[in-house]
Amino acid sequence: MIKVIEKQTGAAFVLKKGQQLKVIDPQGEQVSDMVLFNLEDPREKISSGKTLDFEESILITKGDFLWSNRSRKMMKILEDTNGRNDFLLAPCSPETFQIMYNNPEYHPSCFENLYTNLASFGITPDEIPTAFNIFMNVQFAANGKLSVDAPLSKAGDYVLFKAEMNLIVALTACSAEDSNNGSFKPINYEIID
Repeated sequence: MIKVIEKQTGAAFVLKKGQQLKVIDPQGEQVSDMVLFNLEDPREKISSGKTLDFEESILITKGDFLWSNRSRKMMKILEDTNGRNDFLLAPCSPETFQIMYNNPEYHPSCFENLYTNLASFGITPDEIPTAFNIFMNVQFAANGKLSVDAPLSKAGDYVLFKAEMNLIVALTACSAEDSNNGSFKPINYEIID
């Protein structure tokens, strides 16, 4: 059954070893931040650094694994119809909008949506790692300068993951204007046994 994460919100759930998770961009150009924790010991969590090390790439896609801070495989990417994801940038937070967007007003953020949905699993804000940013189009110049461009994902694009251990998963429908080409849309997901 497909579930909907409404724009600028999030969800958290258990994914058992061997189950598959399909994350779908139903309308196109919408990023989803994803974090993973070991269900048996949430101190073990997804690691951008270990994943980039072991996959020897900053472009993580079909055939690659998402690794934990304990150097263990957490998920395998089975399919990726878009092929562009980011594992460099942290989840947008209230501070993101103050510092980068010069916006002093309250703004929904992936960081807040991640930790509020993970609270029921006993996970606190300080435990939120760098997220795997599904469909996010981060470009990098020869001098190292980063830019966030419009997602390349079209309506119906998806990434299919397979759990390599029992997991707590949190997903968002990203709240940052630059990440989503200036508009906010839902993200769909499906758990497949």
